Amino acid sequence: MGIVLIIAAVLAGLIALFFILALFAPKAYSIERSIVIDRPVTEVFGYIKYLKNQDHFNKWVRMDPAMKKTYRGIDGAAGFVYAWDGNKKAGAGEQEIKQIKDNERLELEVRFVRPFAGVAGTPFTTKAISDTQTQVTWSMHSSMKYPVNIMLLFMNMDKLLGKDMEASLTMLKEILESR
Repeated sequence: MGIVLIIAAVLAGLIALFFILALFAPKAYSIERSIVIDRPVTEVFGYIKYLKNQDHFNKWVRMDPAMKKTYRGIDGAAGFVYAWDGNKKAGAGEQEIKQIKDNERLELEVRFVRPFAGVAGTPFTTKAISDTQTQVTWSMHSSMKYPVNIMLLFMNMDKLLGKDMEASLTMLKEILESR
C-alpha cells in the first residue's frame, strides 16, 4: 500500500509542477523574416495581396498538393477568406485578409483548426528600397492560453517556423524575379 501512495504523491507532484511551470512560461511568440526582391514595390505587393498566389510560394500550403481549398469573398480585398483542409502536415484552418494598405501592408489572420487550434496574425509588409527593389517582411505573432503555453518553454517557435518562412520568401523571390 505504501508504494501506491508514493506513486500517487509523485504523480501529484509532477502535475503540480506542470501547472506551476505554465504560470511562468511565455504566453506569446513572434517571428519575423525579410527578403529583398528585385522588383518594384507595386509589382511585389500586387502579387502577395492575392492569397491564392500562396499556392506557388507558401511552404505550408505546398505541403499537401491534394488539399481541399475553399474561398469566400474577393481575393485581394479585405474580408477574403482562404480555407484549407489537408493532410497531417498541412492541417486545417483558414486565413482572412483583415486590412490592406496598398504597397505597404497586408494584414492577415490565420485561424488554425488542426493539428492545434489557434489564431495568429501573419502580416506582410513591403518597403521600396529603390525603384526596382522591394523589401518584403513576413511576420507571425500569436499567443497560447494557460496551461498550454508551457509548450513555449520547450519549443523554439522562431527556429521551428522561421525556416519555413525563409523558404517561402525565397520561393516568392524566385517567382517574382523570373517574370
